[in-house]
Amino acid sequence: MSDTTESPADTSVAKLHLIVGYDGSPPAMRALDGAVGLLQGRAGHIHVVYVAHIPSIDMLSADAIVVMEEDFDEVEKELRASAAAQLDARGVAWEFHRRQGIIVEQLIVAVSAIGDVRPGDTTVIVVGSSSHASHRVVGSVAVGLARHCPVPLLIVP
Repeated sequence: MSDTTESPADTSVAKLHLIVGYDGSPPAMRALDGAVGLLQGRAGHIHVVYVAHIPSIDMLSADAIVVMEEDFDEVEKELRASAAAQLDARGVAWEFHRRQGIIVEQLIVAVSAIGDVRPGDTTVIVVGSSSHASHRVVGSVAVGLARHCPVPLLIVP
C-alpha cells in the first residue's frame, strides 16, 4: 500500500502544501487532523515529516549512534503506519518524509525540499502545541518555529 494518494491534477489551481511535524504524540495527531481539515475542498498535499533527533551526538560512541539509527528506522516504520491509519481513508494526497537533525531547523528545511511548489502555491507548517509545562520556560518546537518560520505556521491546540 502506498502512503501517497493522488488528487486530480489541475495545473491552473494554486495548491496548498502542508508540512506536518509528526512524532506520533497526541499533539502531532491533532496537527495531522488539522491539516486534513485545512485541505478539505482545496488542491494540495500533506507532507508528514518525522525528524529523528539525536540530542547530543558528540557525546555518543559510534556504536551507540548505529543503535540509535536502527531505533530511528523502527520508529519511522511505526510512525509511517500510524500516519497511514490516520490519513488513508480521508482522501487526501500525502507522503511521509524522515529527516534527521534539529527538529525546528529540519521542518524549515522541509519547506524548500518539497519539489512541486509553483508560484501562487502556499506552504504552511502545521504542528501540535506542547502540553509540557517545562516547554513554556525552555521552549518547544512550536515556540522555535514561531520565532524562525519563513512561511505561515499553524499551531494546533
